[in-house]
Parts: sequence; C-alpha cells; structure tokens
Amino acid sequence: MSLKLGLIVEALGGRLLGNPDLLMSGLAPLQSAQPHQISFLSHPRYKTQLASSQAGCVIVGAALEPEVVTRTSAIITDDPYLYFGRLTRLWKSAHAQAAGPRIHPSAVIDPTAIIAPDAVIGPLCVVERGAEVGSGTWLKSRVTLGEDCKIGARCLLHSGVVIGADGFGFAPHQGQWEKIEQLGAVRIGNDVEIGANTCIDRGALEDTVIEDGVKLDNLIQIGHNVQVGQHTAMAGCVGVAGSAKIGAHCTVGGGAVVLGHLSLADHVHISAASVVTRSISQPGHYTGMFPLDSNANWEKNAASLKQLSRLRDRIKALEADIQNNKEN
Repeated sequence: MSLKLGLIVEALGGRLLGNPDLLMSGLAPLQSAQPHQISFLSHPRYKTQLASSQAGCVIVGAALEPEVVTRTSAIITDDPYLYFGRLTRLWKSAHAQAAGPRIHPSAVIDPTAIIAPDAVIGPLCVVERGAEVGSGTWLKSRVTLGEDCKIGARCLLHSGVVIGADGFGFAPHQGQWEKIEQLGAVRIGNDVEIGANTCIDRGALEDTVIEDGVKLDNLIQIGHNVQVGQHTAMAGCVGVAGSAKIGAHCTVGGGAVVLGHLSLADHVHISAASVVTRSISQPGHYTGMFPLDSNANWEKNAASLKQLSRLRDRIKALEADIQNNKEN
C-alpha cells in the first residue's frame, strides 16, 4: 500500500528533490507525519512546523525550496494545496477496494427511471418515477432522488441526500394552511458534489437548478426554485430560501443564510454565519453578523441598537440647528 515518489511526480508533475524510488505509505499533516509519509505546506503561518516535521517528503512552493533542500525529499510545485488534493485522488485510486455491485440489491428504482450504464447506486437508495442519473454519477447509501429530477454526469451524492422533496409552499386561509403542490423538479448539472443529509427542494412551477461544478457541504437546505451558478461552493448548514438566485463562482460560509427572492452576482463571497437580507450586485466579500461578546455586553449593545433610529433623528435635528445658526 505504498507509492514511489517518482510515480507521484510522473502522474502529477512538480519537481522532485530526492530519491524517486523512495516509498511513501501514507499522507499526513506536517505535525504528525512520519518518515514514511508525505505532507504539504501551503500557508506561511505553518512554516514553523516544517522544521520539526518528520515527514519523509513535503510538498511546498518554490519560495520554500531553501527550507527543504536539506530534507530527505520534497516536491516543488506552484500550488501545494492543489497538488496535495490531486495526490489524495491518486492515492485513493491506487488503493481502491474491489468494486461492489453497480446497483445495490437493496436500492429501489422505478422502472421508468433512467440510469446511465456506469452510474453507481448505493444501498437503500430510492430513485423515483421519471428520474435520471447521468454517466459516472455515484449515489451513496440512502440517497433519495424524487420523481422527474435529473442529475448530470460525474456527480457524487453522499449518504442521506434528498433531491426533489416538496418545496415549502402553503397558502394561509382562515387561520389554517393549504398546501400548494410543487409541480417543478430539480435539475443538477455535471461534476456536482453534494454532502450528507443535504436537501434540495423541487420547484413550485419551474425547476430548482444546480449548475455544473457546484460543491455543497453537509446539512445544507436549498429551497424551491433556487438557482445556483456554476462552481459555487457552500459550507455546512447553509440555508438558501426559495427563489434566491446565486451566481457563479460564489462561496457561502458555514451557517450563513440567504433570504428568499434575492440575487447574488457572480464572485460574491459570504462570510460564515452571515444573514443576507438584500440582493448583492457587485462581486466582493460580504459579512453580516454581530460579534460574539459576554451576554451582559451583548444586551447593552443590543439595547443601544434599538435606539439608533431615534439617535439618528436627534443628530439630524442638531445638524439642522447648527446649519441655521451658521446662516444667521
């Protein structure tokens, strides 16, 4: 279960300092790596760990080459983090377990569903009427794909994902709620990864759309009729309310919320735990949160916030008085 450094560089590129026949038996962080393991350094803040690391090989950028030239081995590359990511995929493919059945016997697939010949359907999955699963896509255990929902090629859906549950649609009537049937579906593009227990609701009339290359973490809720642009990424516990439109190449930090019917432009980045309450038309990094504090201080600050409108009016009145005095 080892790989030679020469094989790694041959497959992934980079410049090797050291013996190409040296075997690496695993990947590990700098601080815990052993002489038979390979690690990486992508951020200068961890440079102090490099000197004490026992890693047999370290992946670094060209600027850190003088720091590793006396080491047993190193791989020099433009982007160490990206290189390490590709190494994890190489490692997994080289040490892959024997494949099980393409469609697990416990999966329930409607006869009208369309499953690509090389798609993998895991244990206890449900693929409902009229759904489609594209080439090379893998549904892990307990994934539910609702009726008429479509998943593109080379997607990965982790355990417990639900695609195409009803959107949250109810009309108030005489103190009660009447259900609005959700007549749309969900369309997911190619190369999308969706984390465990994430839910994407079907549209009310038109489809909910997740475009190519989107990456969603665990426990995310995507409401009905939401559109998410290409290569956008969202961290765990994000909530996107119905009919929001999120552009391409955006990021949304963990626990953030995007309210319904809002639009985010391409290349918008939302900090963790923020609440997006208005549309954003310009690319950039946006944050909306109240800093953590002791409860006593938080209560004082919250009380002050309630007075801001009254204080604003008082300041405007004072400014008007000052201006009048100057004119007189």
